[in-house]
Amino acid sequence: MERNEFLRLLGTAGIAVCAGCSLESCSSSSDPAPSGNPGPSGIDFTLDLTAPANTALNSDGGFVYNSGVIVVCLSASLKVYTAVSQACTHQGTTIGFDAANGNFLCPAHGSRFSTNGAVVNGPAATSLRKFNTSLTGTNLRVFA
Repeated sequence: MERNEFLRLLGTAGIAVCAGCSLESCSSSSDPAPSGNPGPSGIDFTLDLTAPANTALNSDGGFVYNSGVIVVCLSASLKVYTAVSQACTHQGTTIGFDAANGNFLCPAHGSRFSTNGAVVNGPAATSLRKFNTSLTGTNLRVFA
């Protein structure tokens, strides 16, 4: 390949990339982030707290993921649990629970949510969907 041909191809590739960027900036939304995440619907499942997969829920701050929901043990001695949608409402990243601070944390951009799903600080602007919990013996039901 000669130098002139290489430079022509390089220039054509650069134009194609720039054209793609220009088209993207013409989209109807300037923010690629979802405007909110209502969370999964039709949630109704039961977790056996004696099952090995769920043992984290027997300790303060322990959590598990199930069906698009993060379930957290807020107090093992008082048997208090909370459950919210596991996808951050900013860009859908899976959140975790920060036991030291007692809130949900998105590792991607630092959004924090209270234990009831409310935004503590952004960039997320929409709360996480909260689900009901009900403990009967060693069975924890999570439902909408």
